[in-house]
Amino acid sequence: MEDLDLLLADVRACQACADVLPLGARPVLRLSSTARILIASQAPGTKVHASGIPFCDASGDRLREWMGVSSDEFYDASKVAIVPMGLCYPGRVQDGGDAPPRPECAPLWRDRLLAHTLELRLTLLVGVHAQIHALGAGKMVERVMSFREHLPAVFPLPHPSWRSRHWAASNPWFDTDVLPALRQAVQDALA
Repeated sequence: MEDLDLLLADVRACQACADVLPLGARPVLRLSSTARILIASQAPGTKVHASGIPFCDASGDRLREWMGVSSDEFYDASKVAIVPMGLCYPGRVQDGGDAPPRPECAPLWRDRLLAHTLELRLTLLVGVHAQIHALGAGKMVERVMSFREHLPAVFPLPHPSWRSRHWAASNPWFDTDVLPALRQAVQDALA
């Protein structure tokens, strides 16, 4: 197996699609071989691109709240790995939302990175792109609603963007059924 430190250095130096990224290449991830939880998300936003810190925005605040973890726990790479489908900010689409992750990224790096997650107990599939990659085609709402079918190893979630507040208001079962189960799954994985 590749040396993890060398692999991470290669990933962080990646320029594979730099010429089509609006802000250039800046891969953002966290990974260690001892992580027990993997957050498989979509791609960094502009704030994350600027800082180089995954989920250092309102989406991250919401995700940490959903998980029931502190910032210290969330950013402890020995416990929580964060490896998005696209490691760089992909730009925006015409409706104003972020573009999907670049298609080159996951095939280039994902399997090699995840080969190092030897202690992994739980994968959070955050957003539709992560869910499609891991589970194939399907509807995000149905996957989140039937989260128990994927436990104990996988937990599908909506993306915690500002849009999810409106979605959660229309789907009150998310707060009453899903979030308590998510917090328990996270605590079990970290125990």
